[in-house]
Amino acid sequence: MPTPDFVLDLRRRIGHDLLWLSTAMGVVLDDSGHVLLARRADNGHWVLPGGIIDPGEHPADAAAREVQEETGVIAVPDVLTSVTVCQQVTYPNGDRVQYLEFSFRCHPVGGRAQVNDEESVDVGWYPLDALPDLPAPMAAVLATALEQRPDTVFTFSGIDEVLGRITPA
Repeated sequence: MPTPDFVLDLRRRIGHDLLWLSTAMGVVLDDSGHVLLARRADNGHWVLPGGIIDPGEHPADAAAREVQEETGVIAVPDVLTSVTVCQQVTYPNGDRVQYLEFSFRCHPVGGRAQVNDEESVDVGWYPLDALPDLPAPMAAVLATALEQRPDTVFTFSGIDEVLGRITPA
């Protein structure tokens, strides 16, 4: 799906100023140990399927929706594996954005891997030992999801960084 209408409306109001958006992505793993990847039409990078969370949408719902919209695969989120913030992105048109990213490990329950929208030029299942080159942040999200940790990975800068030096009472 192209840029959501709510983002286009915001852009009409704020121009190219930095916009903070939330995204959700699915690390979809099949029973054979393959991961679902899509090759982006805009930059040619291989990525985990995902996209912008709509207003009021739950992140897990967005991950399932985005996986299906981009790849044709119907996937169910099993666990939130990481919450990250990406580097600031400046698009060719000058729009600046930074994303809060929710990543979910998912399992497929239907559909067929195929290019399902204009955002991708290729979609497929890849064995974990023969992946195409992934951008470093995407490879890190995948690695975290594969750890199958019992908790969600996130970054905390530390209480002193967040609140300043606190004097005990």
